[in-house]
Amino acid sequence: MNTLTRFLKILDDYQITDGQNFKLDQYNPDEDGGFGLDKHDGKRLLKKVKTLLQSLQERLYANQNHSLLIILQGMDTAGKDSTIKHVMSGVNPQGVGVTSFKQPGPTELLHGFLWRIHLSAPQAGRIVIFNRSQYENVLISRVHPDVLAREHLSGDTQSPEFWQGRYSDIRHFEHYLARQGTIVLKFFLHISQEEQRQRLLARLDTPEKRWKFSPDDLREREFWDNYTEAYQDAIAETARPHAPWTIVPANHKWYARLVVIGTIIRALRRLHQVMPQPTPEVMQQLDDYRLRLLNEK
Repeated sequence: MNTLTRFLKILDDYQITDGQNFKLDQYNPDEDGGFGLDKHDGKRLLKKVKTLLQSLQERLYANQNHSLLIILQGMDTAGKDSTIKHVMSGVNPQGVGVTSFKQPGPTELLHGFLWRIHLSAPQAGRIVIFNRSQYENVLISRVHPDVLAREHLSGDTQSPEFWQGRYSDIRHFEHYLARQGTIVLKFFLHISQEEQRQRLLARLDTPEKRWKFSPDDLREREFWDNYTEAYQDAIAETARPHAPWTIVPANHKWYARLVVIGTIIRALRRLHQVMPQPTPEVMQQLDDYRLRLLNEK
């Protein structure tokens, strides 16, 4: 069994399709595969799987009967931006889009929380990456419930029924996308609190990285346990076979990128797509066009 086959096989250990017994604390953010793969080997393997992803993306784009939605979530400094950069580098930009969901504006707040999400969902043949997503509405809103006051909501927004309703809305939305031919892959980039501290220090210690640092990172760090609980509940409530979560060990960035791209490759392979072939009538026309071009003087 070659390295790629062995690696793809272990990805099952990170995938959650039923959240009933899910416990986030059972997953080690420092894991690196456990079969002797080091950073050097990982980079070589990443180069190999990127080439494979390019081929699979080309088939997805050519067939235009499925799409792929990649959702990236994680604590501050978990590596969402760099994962997008490294995992998707080399693919055809014509078939890929990235949406970063910031704080909603006045118009967005006048609509339901899934409105802007649906507008950004991928069309057939395309890959779309969400850097943060609809899950912010059951993460930030849980940790900082005062933000709900801006959403023009009625009723008790702090009742268990309110949160269960939001989880239900997300589940139904993702099920709808899946039934329309969208592959939904959700990734939680799982880092330790100590790793976050080291990454924040690295931003402060490196002059060219200081622009990345925000005082908000330190303020939000104080709510680490609250966010952990919110992620625990969100993943447990929304993990389904048609919209699985992948818990990505992300203390080692090279390994996190491999897990993400490997999961994407497995999902696209399962479509068993080939390049579309023209009908016999179209093939005849193409042969005629070719003959005309050959006969030109």
